[in-house]
Amino acid sequence: MSETQLTVTLDGGGIDDARAIVRALEGVFGTPDGLPTDEGATVRTATFDSPNAPRAASAPATGGALSAPVTVTVQGTPQAVEAAGETLSRAFTTRNEGAASGDQERERQLLLVP
Repeated sequence: MSETQLTVTLDGGGIDDARAIVRALEGVFGTPDGLPTDEGATVRTATFDSPNAPRAASAPATGGALSAPVTVTVQGTPQAVEAAGETLSRAFTTRNEGAASGDQERERQLLLVP
């Protein structure tokens, strides 16, 4: 299977919110390039590179409570974006904010609310 890359951009909330969102995706996509660390950033990113992703999560996705609304944009293959959207919808209260499709890549924006 070819390598899958999923890029996650987080806007809003605090560093703990960003880390909770990234951790919720780890069960499906494996370990990201790193957890968000910049306390002062207003936009944070994480990238998942996984040869076998997306895969079935071994445990239900749990994200915990968010301190503030967070806009999440996921970008990658259609399968990866769909799996990320489903995972985040199970872990958090979400609202679909739109999607865009390209030839071989998709982008989806979700609003995660406390």
